[in-house]
Amino acid sequence: MTWFAAVARLRARREAGVLVTVATVRGHAPRDAGAKLVVGRTGTWGSIGGGNVEAVTIDRAREMIAASTAEPELMDFALNDKVTNRHGVQCCGGTVTVLLEPLPVVRAVAIFGVGHVGMELARVLARQDLDLHLIDSRSDILAEERLAVLADAVAGVRVHHTPLLPEEVLDALPRGAHVLIMTHDHAEDAALCDAALRTAHLGSIGLIGSAAKWVRFRKRLLAEGGHDEAAVARIKTPIGLADITGKDPATIAVSVAADLLRTFEAEGSEADEHHRDVPVDAAIDENAHASGEGGSRAAGTNTAHGSHGSPHLKTVV
Repeated sequence: MTWFAAVARLRARREAGVLVTVATVRGHAPRDAGAKLVVGRTGTWGSIGGGNVEAVTIDRAREMIAASTAEPELMDFALNDKVTNRHGVQCCGGTVTVLLEPLPVVRAVAIFGVGHVGMELARVLARQDLDLHLIDSRSDILAEERLAVLADAVAGVRVHHTPLLPEEVLDALPRGAHVLIMTHDHAEDAALCDAALRTAHLGSIGLIGSAAKWVRFRKRLLAEGGHDEAAVARIKTPIGLADITGKDPATIAVSVAADLLRTFEAEGSEADEHHRDVPVDAAIDENAHASGEGGSRAAGTNTAHGSHGSPHLKTVV
């Protein structure tokens, strides 16, 4: 399987991975610059030359996958017989820099109700790199000619026609999917809110509507649905940015999309805070120690490379 087919396969299966590229080569090395390897949780595709370089890189790539690392990293390797390596000696004589680029699982958003606002929202979100699920009980709303405006979407658009029970789609949504409820029928909205609270693997849940609508829904969810206060609080309503007050569908759609993107960024910030406290794996650092002839020193570093947002440099000599 080619490396780009492997990347497509991971994305289709919603599995995280790391794309590894030989960035630079100085002197002799097993592979030339540009050689690629794709690393998944359990499999690999392609090669950057085998041996210690590839083995250490795979180890680090899987650490990045486990930690949901978002930023790319650089690793330098010196290929000589003076280096103590965990996976054997490579003494080609050159040096290699390897770039590791995380391939995260793309986010998923489900819009229940593709009416005036839902359609405008789909048009905005279709420009984002995500899986976009469009669900409606009305076949004419999901007609091919109506959805033709999404033909050039960046997002992966998936259409679900559910004439009876749209809430059945919830179980099939990807883990962490963000749900936006805006159907044409308040009874349908209420059923979706109840079912969404019973579906443990979802991300955020948003409901369009007025304060009066939410008062009725909240009372039913607590009394008839048997949900507690903490569960009901998972539903965000109203949705969108509070300081955007326009009521036409396109304006509401932009407001809701901006609010959702802000939620995405907040999730990313929380993940960064969590992983900032995770120590670098000691096993990788072991590969960064030189054997020490002629006063050479251990050169395992983990310093920033370039400006903020650039790949981190981990030197392995």
